[in-house]
Amino acid sequence: MHSHRMFETVLSITRYLLAGASVLVAALFAGPSFADDDARPVKVMIINMFGGTPFPFSEASAFTSNLGLTKSIQVRGLSPDYPNILCNSDDVCQMVAGEGHANVAASTMALILSEKFDLRRTYFLIAGIAGIDPHEGTTGSAAWARYLIDYGISWEIDAREIPGSAADPTFPVWPYGYAAIFPTDTSTQPWNSLPSIPTPYHSEMYQLNEPLLQKILSLTSKVDLTVNDNPTAQAYRARYAEAKAKAPPSVIQCDTMAGDTWFHGIKLGERATAWTTLWTNGKGTYCTTQQEDNATYMALTRGAISGLVDLDRVAVLRTASNFDRPYPGESAWHSLCGCGPEGGSGGFVPAISNLWIASAPFIKDVVVHWDQWKHGVPK
Repeated sequence: MHSHRMFETVLSITRYLLAGASVLVAALFAGPSFADDDARPVKVMIINMFGGTPFPFSEASAFTSNLGLTKSIQVRGLSPDYPNILCNSDDVCQMVAGEGHANVAASTMALILSEKFDLRRTYFLIAGIAGIDPHEGTTGSAAWARYLIDYGISWEIDAREIPGSAADPTFPVWPYGYAAIFPTDTSTQPWNSLPSIPTPYHSEMYQLNEPLLQKILSLTSKVDLTVNDNPTAQAYRARYAEAKAKAPPSVIQCDTMAGDTWFHGIKLGERATAWTTLWTNGKGTYCTTQQEDNATYMALTRGAISGLVDLDRVAVLRTASNFDRPYPGESAWHSLCGCGPEGGSGGFVPAISNLWIASAPFIKDVVVHWDQWKHGVPK
């Protein structure tokens, strides 16, 4: 009898411990809970790539000062250079993610998984500077993207060895040394062919939410971006043959190309245009080049899969700090380094300034009319 009671006691304790362990395991593997007041709701999360220096040498500083982002919240896993998220009383926050694919992906995942913010209704504004195709715009212009295309996920052969060159005359001449990974067409035009098999990357091309894009364009399209234009930028862009390159900066809609390598020149610019056309089935228009956006969006996609982010609330803005190719008579190297006889493009300061100017109407409208925006993009 005594042993029987002892057995029941041990059994009860075991059941209790197992129940407690089950609760603990469930808590460890469950998604973040936003019932806790510590999970701060965010209306707009601005993602810049570099900061830490005063305006106009930082993508972040104009947003920080104009929005009064004075509340600092430390988040584990952010860049050691930018370890804090900054917020204001209107629930607008800012993350400086660092530059390049690896930094932005790591920082964005750290933000999403921190459990310090409720991001389920948050509008994400990815805002940074970029190079621009002179056929589509000029320095200081602000380009809202519909498509995000990854420049780097491809096969590459050195241009001196591409088919059709002296090193390999057995194939038709390639216009550049890039092709899709395992292209469908391996003999006639490999460079103009999509992959023949599904690739494991899942980040070659993204399309952003069209209603959000159109709403933002309606709010920002008439913003004056000439306030910080300067004689150096005006003189430099006048050397280009393209009408859009010569024009004053404005808000435009065209698409953006991401890759860690800063490509430059006419040939690689033409490849960016063709690559965009290929991946968007002719619907996209390449105009800006930068290092981060597909990686940032991939991290947001992972958050959306976990129910922590709404991908219909992501916008991408890139302002042009330089052209992606030289003007007639200029070398590609001098255009890239800004070290030629004519100097640089003069576009850096206007690009930094216009990040804030072009996006401010959108940010302010979300805050002022949050009762409409919180349910989705207003009609």
